[in-house]
Amino acid sequence: MLNRRSFARAAFGVAAMTVTRIGRAQRAQSAVVSNGPLPPSITALQSMTGLVRPFTHDEREARIERARRLMAKEKMAAIVLMGGASPQYFANVSLGGGERLWALVIPAKGKPFFVCPAFEEDRAREILAASPFAKDPDIRIWQEDESPYRRLIQGLNDRGISSGRIGVEETVKFVFADGIAHAGAPAFKVVSATPVTAGCRMIKDPHEVDCLRLAGQATVRVYEAVYRALSEGMTQRDVNALIQAGYSRVGFAGEASLNIGEYTASPHGSPVPQTIREGTIIMLDDGCKVEGYTSDITRTMVLGNPTDKMLKVFEIVRRAQKAALDASKPGVPNDAVDAAARKVIVDAGYGPGFKYFTHRVGHGLGMEMHEWSYLVKSNMYGWPSQPTLQPGMVFSDEPGVYIKGEFGIRLEDDLHVTETGAELLTPPSPSLEHPFG
Repeated sequence: MLNRRSFARAAFGVAAMTVTRIGRAQRAQSAVVSNGPLPPSITALQSMTGLVRPFTHDEREARIERARRLMAKEKMAAIVLMGGASPQYFANVSLGGGERLWALVIPAKGKPFFVCPAFEEDRAREILAASPFAKDPDIRIWQEDESPYRRLIQGLNDRGISSGRIGVEETVKFVFADGIAHAGAPAFKVVSATPVTAGCRMIKDPHEVDCLRLAGQATVRVYEAVYRALSEGMTQRDVNALIQAGYSRVGFAGEASLNIGEYTASPHGSPVPQTIREGTIIMLDDGCKVEGYTSDITRTMVLGNPTDKMLKVFEIVRRAQKAALDASKPGVPNDAVDAAARKVIVDAGYGPGFKYFTHRVGHGLGMEMHEWSYLVKSNMYGWPSQPTLQPGMVFSDEPGVYIKGEFGIRLEDDLHVTETGAELLTPPSPSLEHPFG
């Protein structure tokens, strides 16, 4: 899936490969960013890694028990995890394998087990060394001329599970889900594991929220340092170098896409090479990861003097972001949050519907930048049919107005649903000219 991060990488890649005509001043600026001393605002950044508290095996085992309670509710015999963040969430492992099946299987009863190619067994044990099952992992291996799916079904049979519904995580390739279905038929039926995986992951505990809060704080600090180092003539490559230097200083892996002027009117930007000019809109977007949990922050700003129209649109978007925050309370339907922000924008003349505010107001946030659930009217994303806010959910709050051929303005902070309402995990941007106060 092409998300904002992969799009940003593509954009910087195209910018790096495309030969553009730039003046001597711009070349000199690029040389300073690439080869010269870092700007003072970047060197002033301090490491934040000392604030990190790692997750424990006990915490991950508690997640597995929660998954089992949801499996019982959904009448699932087991769930199968492969790619994506779910294996990391439940077991602190990242599984690969390409066309070969590697899987973490969490049964409704009995010990979780792993399925992997026989020639990868040693590597599997190395991967599992950081998991809650490191002492005595149950690894079901299969030779190249054998069926991995039969190994998986046998693992369930060995736990006294001879029939039932097997939940397959949404990122599992069809070829693997289909193989499991055929190997298990007719006793087993393959279904979506989303009610279990999303049911666990979309409700964050205080430790997870702490990681998301720290990731957001780190992103805002890096953005501010980069903003104070910006000057006319800088390119996307220059700013990317500053971003990477900033994240290196705070100690977390992160990145950001940069779009300028008319290209900010596309919510996810453009790969066209761009150069900063005074008086044009500048948009930074994306985030960093802390213990696997990702921030997603957008700051829109102007070097120099914004136009009256820019100031007016910024104020509309700022009010829309506040409206979404104020509407967020436990029990409120997800679509009501989108409606609250959209009403502000439409009532201000930027409507109807999705004409200028072209996307949903928010998405779930956690170990992946986009995950369950979503703040939007329709539920094209499937489960659950009518989602409502619950304490512990974290979303992006990112209304925007995009005027094609001119500019776009988006404000994005990360929103945590509390027992009584909601909070932003980072201070919202106060203005175009002073985006960090």
